[in-house]
Amino acid sequence: MSAVTTTTTAVAAPAAAELPQVRRRRRLSPGRRLPAARLAGPLLVLALWAAASAAGALDPGAVPAPWTVLRTAGRLWTDGTLPTDVLTSLRRAAYGFTIGLTAGVLLALASGLSRAGEALIDGTVQLNRAVPTLGLIPLFILWLGIGETFKIAIIAIVVYVPVYLNAHAALSGIDTRYVELAEVQGLSRLAFVRQVVIPGALPGFFVGLRLAVTGSWLGLVVLEQINATSGLGYLMFQAQNYGQTDVILVGLLIYGVFGLASDSVVRLLERRVLSWRRTLSS
Repeated sequence: MSAVTTTTTAVAAPAAAELPQVRRRRRLSPGRRLPAARLAGPLLVLALWAAASAAGALDPGAVPAPWTVLRTAGRLWTDGTLPTDVLTSLRRAAYGFTIGLTAGVLLALASGLSRAGEALIDGTVQLNRAVPTLGLIPLFILWLGIGETFKIAIIAIVVYVPVYLNAHAALSGIDTRYVELAEVQGLSRLAFVRQVVIPGALPGFFVGLRLAVTGSWLGLVVLEQINATSGLGYLMFQAQNYGQTDVILVGLLIYGVFGLASDSVVRLLERRVLSWRRTLSS
């Protein structure tokens, strides 16, 4: 029995030695998503700001401490100034964003699904993109007056351009094999748009949507300092006249929070809608 076991072991050893060595797979992906990871950078900046203020490294007149800014925000909120300006800014941004988003999607569909539409629309949009949008402000004031209309119109232009560009690029990048397959399957025009075009263009559309959300806030902060009587930009402009740096920082922080929150909402919506995709970010 011992001799048989020895012989079997001796035969198995060379056989095992001949098996190829299994190489350990190297992990190249970024790893698991960390909860609330995008807040780490802003919190680090806030911590450095607080530390520098506490150490006296920052001039309080030029860059007030975070606690000073928070006290100012609390005072403005209590006296009713800040809620009114915040609601006014949100309303302007919402109206302009809705109009720009609708226009960008419709123009991208018309241009991406039709050669005639592309000939009429794409060159015009590219020309509009080459013209600085904020440079249109004097002309729009002459056309629409100094009220709310011109502000909403400028925000809509800022929004529709990135939405159109990214959605049109996504539509143009759809593989022609999917188009041929849809023709073989006998899909109608509406079914082709719903089952092939929209799913294929959604990744690019969400890229444009994120740029549009950020652009709406960037345009708003400029527009509200031009012939405005309310809004966060108007609050900051008035604070500049009186040298109130803490009020200016309150407005900037609120704009930053709005921008970060809206971008996070778009990212969450993108992950839910495009849950079928397996990417590095997921």
